[in-house]
Amino acid sequence: MKRLIVLALLAFSTLAAADDVKVAPQQPAVEHYTYATDLDIATVISVTPIADVCEVVPAQMTYEDHQGQRHILEYRVMGNGCSNG
Repeated sequence: MKRLIVLALLAFSTLAAADDVKVAPQQPAVEHYTYATDLDIATVISVTPIADVCEVVPAQMTYEDHQGQRHILEYRVMGNGCSNG
């Protein structure tokens, strides 16, 4: 009988401690842009800097849509390291 009481108290304290743990908001999955991607961009939050190379490189934009959902969109851009002539 004492064991049941101890186990019940232990289980209850574990559940109570779990309620105190703060869970960080989950990062949205990275979406890869294609020409068929339907974009709903209400607010741009951040854009990664473009590399100083002369080639196509990945870039990411974090934005919120009109429903307030956060998205991370990965797309490809020409680097900033090409000279004109």
